[in-house]
Parts: sequence; structure tokens; C-alpha cells
Amino acid sequence: MTDPLDAREFQARLQRLDALLQGIERHADPAVRSRTREIVQAILELQGAGLERVLGHMAEAGETGATILDACARDEVAGGLLLLHGLHPLDVEQRVQLALEQVRPYLKSHGGNVELLGIHDGVARLRLEGSCHGCPSSALTMKQTIEEAILGRAPDVVAVEVEGETAAPMATPDGRPLVVLSMS
Repeated sequence: MTDPLDAREFQARLQRLDALLQGIERHADPAVRSRTREIVQAILELQGAGLERVLGHMAEAGETGATILDACARDEVAGGLLLLHGLHPLDVEQRVQLALEQVRPYLKSHGGNVELLGIHDGVARLRLEGSCHGCPSSALTMKQTIEEAILGRAPDVVAVEVEGETAAPMATPDGRPLVVLSMS
């Protein structure tokens, strides 16, 4: 048995898959592009149907199934797969809260905390609390830590705004500006 994927390896493999698919999209032969899209779509449909049945079996299992589903939803890799197929049991706000729970120990170790003020039209509004707020020496690290956690748990968030100062937009590890952290 191979070692299980951690969240970083999962993201790296998703990025590799995205790069491979982009390469196919640049292929000169439209028939190759079309056939590849068809193959990928068929694989995704099979995976989605299988996962949907697994979730159905979990629901039938009662409390035990609910416990397993909760564990899967909180797992970055399993949760990411559920999200990919539109089957994640947690809404975007719950997933952002999970991301913030993930970074709170780090923020607290620096005397700070973060509060979710709300999410509207894909924009998560946050407030930094404690010594994190307005601390220029660690502000960039805090922003990156928060962004990465939110992007990992809720890639459907299109922007993150933090009350306070204004900062330049940040990019995801692969350079895409999916999450923009602006402090207002």
C-alpha cells in the first residue's frame, strides 16, 4: 500500500493534471482535444456517481455514517474530492470556518486571532484580532497563511477581505489570482 496523499501533494497533483489538460487544449488537432475532454468528462462522471453512492450508503448507516462523512468533509483531500463533484456536505461558510480553525493555533502563537464577519458573493470578510492586527513584520506571513488555508478548504471563495490596511493582491501557489486578500 502506498502512503496516503497529504494536502500539499493532492494540490500538486491537481496542478499537474491542470497543466496536462491545458497542454491538450493547445493540441493542433481539434479531434484530439474533443476526445480528451470526452474521456475526462466520462471519468469525472463515473467518480461522481460512485461517490454519490458512497454518500448514500453513509446516510443509510445512520450515526456511524454521519461520523465518517464528517471526517471526510474535514479531511483536505477527501473534502477536495467531494467539492470537485459538488457533493461536499458543508457550505462555503462552514468550510471557511474550518480553514480558520486550522490557522488559529498559528495566529494565537503570535498573539492574534481571526474572525469571519461573513461571506457575500464569494467574498469572505475577516477581522484580524490581537497583536496580529496592524503588525507589519508578520502581516504578510499571516495573510499568506490565511489565504492558503481558505483556498485549500473553500476554493469557491473568490476574494478575501480583511478589515484594516490595504495590501496588494496575492496569487495562489500556481500564480493564479483566485483569492485576493485586500485589507480595507
